[in-house]
Amino acid sequence: MFSKACEYAIKAIVFIAKGSLDGRRSNLKEIAKGIESPEAFTAKILQLLVKNQFIYSQKGAHGGFEMEQAKIKSLGLMAVVLAVDGDNLTNRCVLGLKQCSGINPCPFHEKYSPVRMNLIHILETTTIYDLAVGLISGRTSLKE
Repeated sequence: MFSKACEYAIKAIVFIAKGSLDGRRSNLKEIAKGIESPEAFTAKILQLLVKNQFIYSQKGAHGGFEMEQAKIKSLGLMAVVLAVDGDNLTNRCVLGLKQCSGINPCPFHEKYSPVRMNLIHILETTTIYDLAVGLISGRTSLKE
C-alpha cells in the first residue's frame, strides 16, 4: 500500500517518538537497526523528516534525532504519508487509469472508493503518539 520509503519513514518517526517520550534522542545506527532498514536509506528518510519539520536533529556527542512532545501528539499519519509518497494513495486510480473519477469510473472505482475514504479517515485521525504508545506498552513492534 505504501512505498518502501514511506514504510520506513513511518517506522522511523514512531521509533524516534518512542525515544522522545522516554526522554532520549535516537541516533542513525540505532534507528536503522530498530526498524531493520539500511543506514544510507534511513539517513535519506531522516533528512526528509527533518526537512518537513516532523523531527529535529542535534549534532555532537549527545546528538541524535528527537521529536517535540506536542508534535508527537498532534502529527497525523497522513502528513507523513503525503510528505513521502505524495497524494498517490488518496487520489490515484487503484487500476492506474489517468481519468478515473465518479464521473468516469474504472471497473473497481465503486468498490474501492469507500475503502479509500476509510483509509484517508484512519490516516488523518491516527497520530504518531497513537502508534508510539503501542511500542511503549509492548503491544506492537517495528520488527518481524
